[in-house]
Amino acid sequence: MTYQFSHRHLLGIEGLNPLDLRYLLERAESYVALNRQTEKKIATLRGRTIINLFFENSTRTRTSFELAGKRLGADVINMSVASSSVKKGETLIDTAMTLNAMHVDVLVVRHGESGAPHLLARKLNCAVINAGDGTHEHPTQALLDALTIRRRKGRLEGLIVAICGDIAHSRVARSNILLLNALGAEVRVVAPPTLLPAEIDRLNVRVFHSMREAWSMPISS
Repeated sequence: MTYQFSHRHLLGIEGLNPLDLRYLLERAESYVALNRQTEKKIATLRGRTIINLFFENSTRTRTSFELAGKRLGADVINMSVASSSVKKGETLIDTAMTLNAMHVDVLVVRHGESGAPHLLARKLNCAVINAGDGTHEHPTQALLDALTIRRRKGRLEGLIVAICGDIAHSRVARSNILLLNALGAEVRVVAPPTLLPAEIDRLNVRVFHSMREAWSMPISS
């Protein structure tokens, strides 16, 4: 592909246009075969240093980033927040200044407060990838979900995709809604009113409180 991804950070699906999203999905698709091979390591990120900084525990997400970094040839460091200076009262800004002095290339951060990766991105010289922040976004999970759907269905445009459960507190749901809408799917959310976000009317989704109703309703014209 000749398209050039122009963003330094990956902080959320919000702010990415359809070309950006298609580019990321195509690049991800190109690595699927690599992960099926016996020899999985390539030198794309040789000489680069990635730090996984997880303020929330997530074995699957952290391991996925660690494996991806190593398979692309990077040096990967997992920082243990539980035993770090953060537990001694160091602020997020203090941590950012320390990491900046280390001259790392990529910081993958997961934090319980919405907006923490954005703050780090303003303070650091390296690229920042959001691995989940509060109830805000989880962009890489949404990209993985979209890739899975596309590989199974062959497309995203024109599909009806229902997201069911606690929409209000799910950063994954928010990122999925933004991505699926951008790539032409019809998004339906199914949840009781108490589990819907206050801004649901602005998210361009069809809201249902019954699974049966969501399944039977015809596609919007």
